[in-house]
Order: sequence, then structure tokens, then C-alpha cells
Amino acid sequence: MADAVIIIAVILLMVLAAKQSLKHFRGEGSCCGGGNSKASKVKMKEKILSGPILGRKTIKIDGMHCEHCVQNVMEAINQIQGVSAKVYLDTKEAVISYEKEVSDDVLRQAVENAGYKVRVIL
Repeated sequence: MADAVIIIAVILLMVLAAKQSLKHFRGEGSCCGGGNSKASKVKMKEKILSGPILGRKTIKIDGMHCEHCVQNVMEAINQIQGVSAKVYLDTKEAVISYEKEVSDDVLRQAVENAGYKVRVIL
């Protein structure tokens, strides 16, 4: 009898964990401690470049699930000198403005070092 109760409890826990995992991977649940985009907004300071904008690039990114992920990506890109990023969770992309040329490899490395996957840089 006790064994049956333990087995039922384990099965219930597995079902709940599976449901939360599915929500997480669809971007509906909280992750990374930041909550989803509807539940919380993380305050991020925009980086202002001092020189004229020479160009823009767009990075398509996999693995962002919440505003905390957005903040991580933005902070990683904004650490690059002469580069400013705006990151959008709904489109899973970062729009990069730069005042000096920056290689795609440097941008890719910054995003991937933050724990995310770059699909393409346009």
C-alpha cells in the first residue's frame, strides 16, 4: 500500500514537471528568475553611443524565454565598445547599432557566451 502511494506521488510530480517544462519552452512560463514578458518588465538602461551611427545589424537569437534573458543578451552585447543593442523578446532578435565596424564573430561570441544561440546575423 505504501509503495502505491509513493508511485502515485512520483507520477504526479513528473506530470507537473512536464507541464512546467512545456510552458517554459513555449516561452509562457517564468525562467531564469525573470518571469515572462507579460508578468514582469526588467528595467534596462539603454546604452547611448557618443559618435554617429555607421550602421545596424539584426541578430536572430534562440533560447530567450523571458525579460531576464533579454537583459542578459543586452548586457553582453553592450559590453562591446562602440556597440549598442536593443533586444526584443517577441521577435527573438537584437538590433545592433554601431559607431565603429564590429565583426559578426564578435557579436556571435558575445551572445553565445551569455548562453544563447545565434541563428543568423543580418
